[in-house]
Amino acid sequence: MVDNTEAAARRRELAMLLRDLSWTIHRRVPDVTGIEPLTSTDLAVLKHVLEAPGMTVTELSRHMALKQSNTSAAVRTLADRGLVTKESSASDRRISRLFPTDKAMAQDEAIGDAWAGPIRKALAGLDAAQAAALDDAVQALQTLNSRLRSDQTFPGSS
Repeated sequence: MVDNTEAAARRRELAMLLRDLSWTIHRRVPDVTGIEPLTSTDLAVLKHVLEAPGMTVTELSRHMALKQSNTSAAVRTLADRGLVTKESSASDRRISRLFPTDKAMAQDEAIGDAWAGPIRKALAGLDAAQAAALDDAVQALQTLNSRLRSDQTFPGSS
């Protein structure tokens, strides 16, 4: 039986590992066929706009834990490349909401594959026991992801 101190230490270790893993994945700048190369930040911003159309730059900044100036720069790059549009809010014309363009939506699968490709390649290099352990962890990781996302609230998104 694992005592509380050991369990707490393992959870801290898991949290740090997940942080490091997410950072490693984020830093990889995938090559997306059909789209001029994007930085990892631009690509992450685009993926968020694809997943949650209608967010404002401020909401997106909070969601991604980015400085608003960095988010604005990424949005400007994506808009210049025809991947994101800004539309004024119907309730408050001063607020602009972000939406993916048809071009971005058409490239969504390629973008997803670009992010997942290096992960799939790394997974293929695991031995059978390691792969099985990760397969067994899928549901727990999905639940963890859902809980983390549900803890994030954004003005105007309720």
